[in-house]
Amino acid sequence: MKVWFITGTSRGFGHEWAEAALERGDKVAATARNIDSLADLVEKYGDNILPIALDVTDHDADFAAVAQAHEHFGRLDVVINNAGYGHFGFIEELTEKEARAQIETNVFGALWVTQAALPFLRAQKSGHIIQVSSIGGISAFPLVGIYHASKWALEGFSQSLAQEVAPFGIKVTLIEPGGFSTDWGGSSSVTSEPLADYAELHEAVVAARKQRLGVAGDPSASAAAVLKIVDAEEPPLRVFFGTAPLGIAKADYASRIETWEKWNDVSIQAQG
Repeated sequence: MKVWFITGTSRGFGHEWAEAALERGDKVAATARNIDSLADLVEKYGDNILPIALDVTDHDADFAAVAQAHEHFGRLDVVINNAGYGHFGFIEELTEKEARAQIETNVFGALWVTQAALPFLRAQKSGHIIQVSSIGGISAFPLVGIYHASKWALEGFSQSLAQEVAPFGIKVTLIEPGGFSTDWGGSSSVTSEPLADYAELHEAVVAARKQRLGVAGDPSASAAAVLKIVDAEEPPLRVFFGTAPLGIAKADYASRIETWEKWNDVSIQAQG
């Protein structure tokens, strides 16, 4: 039996994964901005779920929520930073408020929860931190630049984190989904006010994105996949969810290596 702490459980991945854990007899501290969204799980699983109202951008509330979960269940085994949203807008279109809000949720929210959990995990010499990143955490495309920035930041600190906490028996995994029917691009997303000069490009980018990601994945099918990762003796640092990401990654990294090699003479010159 494992104890999970999951942020962003109102819908999508978070809700599906919380239910998968509960269904097999695990216990879950489930956070959401509005815990009314967890009523179905509370009714079905009773005391095995601890609903916690949480806005992950609130540093002190993050620490209090993790402490509450640990006190309630006595330990923490799996910590999943799933809360986040997508922001659509070309770089020139972003307002300061929009950019800060995206980073506050997708980066700092995950950072604060991670920091809050680590003392408990270090003390028990075990635990698994799972960060929900994206194919957009290793590649980048037009219209979602600030979202990419947030996920690249998450990827960077989490790769460092994995090396820092390995001596304490703590594992770190970055889950990098492609397109899924999670409402990521729906009502939970934010869109900047478009500039007229980008109107035609907006349409082309949206069409290209749909073709690139293909048919959206089923969030409910991801539950079995996340259980395999949680139960793995040696879980991966990174794992894609969906069929599209691997092809995108191969093409992107091949292009990077080609460019670095092509300009390597300049790189050597810069060494001095």
